[in-house]
Amino acid sequence: MIRINLFPFRAARIKENIRRQITYYFGSVIIILLAITYFYMNFSKQINSLRHKIDEQQKELDTYKDTNAKIRDLKKTIADIEMKLKTITELEKIKTGPVKLLDDIAMSVPKDKLWLASLRENKGTLMLEGTAMDNETVADFMDRLQSTQSIQSVELVRTRQKKIAGLDLSLKDFALKCKTYAFKQKQAPAAKGKKK
Repeated sequence: MIRINLFPFRAARIKENIRRQITYYFGSVIIILLAITYFYMNFSKQINSLRHKIDEQQKELDTYKDTNAKIRDLKKTIADIEMKLKTITELEKIKTGPVKLLDDIAMSVPKDKLWLASLRENKGTLMLEGTAMDNETVADFMDRLQSTQSIQSVELVRTRQKKIAGLDLSLKDFALKCKTYAFKQKQAPAAKGKKK
């Protein structure tokens, strides 16, 4: 019987397998290192590009700071001018308001049918007293007052008949309460919370 010694063949095969595994291991490590280097370089390039863009945008924002400061100053100036115009308008209204009010009252009086005896104004509330030929004339006078721009509302306080002796005339004394352009509604105080 012939015997063949296979031990040297197996040993060579084992050595070849070990060599192949070491080659695969180092090849894998080199490939992984190359991949990591590639991704690192790529990410580094992207980061540098983004930093460059951020720097450019920051420079652009810095150029807008002056413009924003000028816009803020202009808005402040516009607000000041609007406040001054509003004050001027209110002063003109206060200046011409009483004259316009008296003109509106004078134009509302029915000619030769109604005579005003007194006129008092306080904080936008106007009290008118006078004499009229009849109740219809008083109602007409109230309607005319209500239609003016100077008077917001008209309220009849009282009317009473007045006889003039010797002439056999029956006239009507009246009193009116009006709210004028200068009337301002009082602000109701804020309700306080109940204490426990």
